[in-house]
Amino acid sequence: MDSFIQTHEAMIRLGFFLGVFALMATWEVIAPSRTRMLTRLQRWSSNIGLVVLNTVLLRLLFPAAAVGMALYVNSAGWGLLNALDWPFWAEVLVALLVLDFAIWVQHVLFHAVPALWRLHRVHHADLDFDLTTGARFHPLEIILSMLIKFAVIAALGPPLVAVILFEVILNAMAMFNHANIALPAWIDRPLRWLVVTPDMHRVHHSIEDDETNSNFGFNLSWWDWLLGTYRAQPRAGQQGMTIGIRQHREPRRVDRLDGMLLLPFVGQVTEYAINRRQWADAPDASEAPGSVEMSTQASTGDNR
Repeated sequence: MDSFIQTHEAMIRLGFFLGVFALMATWEVIAPSRTRMLTRLQRWSSNIGLVVLNTVLLRLLFPAAAVGMALYVNSAGWGLLNALDWPFWAEVLVALLVLDFAIWVQHVLFHAVPALWRLHRVHHADLDFDLTTGARFHPLEIILSMLIKFAVIAALGPPLVAVILFEVILNAMAMFNHANIALPAWIDRPLRWLVVTPDMHRVHHSIEDDETNSNFGFNLSWWDWLLGTYRAQPRAGQQGMTIGIRQHREPRRVDRLDGMLLLPFVGQVTEYAINRRQWADAPDASEAPGSVEMSTQASTGDNR
């Protein structure tokens, strides 16, 4: 099984990517949630171009990627799970949870550290919000993310199956929760108990500081409502909210490939207010899934 996965890993991931992409793209056409500011041609050519660039770069720098790292770690006997005699299913489950939490922590760090925010704001500067936004990351962020993933895999020692499952699930969920779609409330509300929905993650792409500094999850929603970063809705509502970054609103700069590549080097690095959180009563904005209420408002700061 490990040999099969290693041989066909790229095709497995590509197959799932294309399938989910086609499904979400069709859904966006049939039942879009928000009206677009720019045409698909304007944005998709650049966003998908960035995906292609990142894919080629990763294959050149890390030919074996996360799967190769998992194979090496397991052959060397590294990591916590290799030191434990647990059932295979338990190791896979723990690995999926730990890897997902690691991505959540990484996401918070890319908001909290000004130098990392320079890179991550390429993702947030998109003036629209659709499935291509979920793969829109600066090449330097992609490289750092892969190195962080390598470190987590080395420390954890996850089964190879868990790593490929995590990669497939993460890519699929990133397209799903960035899709320009709206689920009915009776589906969205209970679904948020388990995974991040499009309406939930769209709040994270708000122009408002405290809304941007919430809902960091890409897959499981648990981390946000357990650790105090969950926000149910934006103050202006899903249709009234503004997507993007306040000081980067020019399409030629934020929605062209050359502009995206240069964006991390534009402007000064200023303090980012993510660590100055305070509790406040805002039931309309921070009602947790079900009936649990949690609030997470950051003090005013520069996220631009």
